[in-house]
Amino acid sequence: MSPAEQPGLKSAYTLSTIIAILALVQSAGGLFITKLYRDNAWVTAAWHGNDLVTLLVAVPILVSARVLSMRGSQRAQLVWLAMLFYMFYNYAFYLFGAALNRFFPIYVSLFTLSIFALIFGLARIDVNSTTREFRPSTPAKLISGCMLLYAALVASVWISQWLRFVLTGKIPQLGGSEQSYMLVASLDLSLQVPFLAIGAYWLWKLQPWGYVLGAVLMIADAIYMLVLVAFSPFAAKAGVPGAWDQAPLWGFVGAGCLIASGLLLGNLHSTEGG
Repeated sequence: MSPAEQPGLKSAYTLSTIIAILALVQSAGGLFITKLYRDNAWVTAAWHGNDLVTLLVAVPILVSARVLSMRGSQRAQLVWLAMLFYMFYNYAFYLFGAALNRFFPIYVSLFTLSIFALIFGLARIDVNSTTREFRPSTPAKLISGCMLLYAALVASVWISQWLRFVLTGKIPQLGGSEQSYMLVASLDLSLQVPFLAIGAYWLWKLQPWGYVLGAVLMIADAIYMLVLVAFSPFAAKAGVPGAWDQAPLWGFVGAGCLIASGLLLGNLHSTEGG
């Protein structure tokens, strides 16, 4: 039975089509509808950078990976799952962080549909079969160490600011807003750090799910680091102080994620469809 004919995967592929269409509408609308966003300059610049990357990078990759995955490509299947995770993680920010605007129902739909598509996809993927296709020379432990280091860095950034609040009473802020700190810290500490740590442990132990989680998270995070870099020109245009300060850091982290995902996918034997 081909991937497109499997009940769970068929549902996930159908949802992926809807997600791609909605994300296309949302990202294009965010970029071209004047005054859609009602947030401050820092947050609005973040949305615009996000919209640009989603429109030009994430949606095309999602659509391409979906097509190739349906043809039986195991590499494409991992990329497809990674883009579903990207959509889920990405639209959590919009749903819980954006000031109310005309696209609110789209944020709800994208967040919810991405959860279901990701669950259906992960539940139906043949993890053992996929893992057997990785070459013995795959630098699994090196990639595992990078994932664990990344998880530790993300956790330390947010927890250190919380500890400073506990010890000094100074409220942490991001972009001049306590709410922005709470949003980003909460999502990173719940959706990034635990899965990076678990995936790193499983990959170190050469467990099947470690390979899958490693590829999914590294691909998705490479795209999201591009989102953070894309924030800078919009922030600079809006007159946000220090707009370019962290762009080199995000570029460096993104390059690391891209290299890690490339090492994983590059050591996956070619299968039908690529």
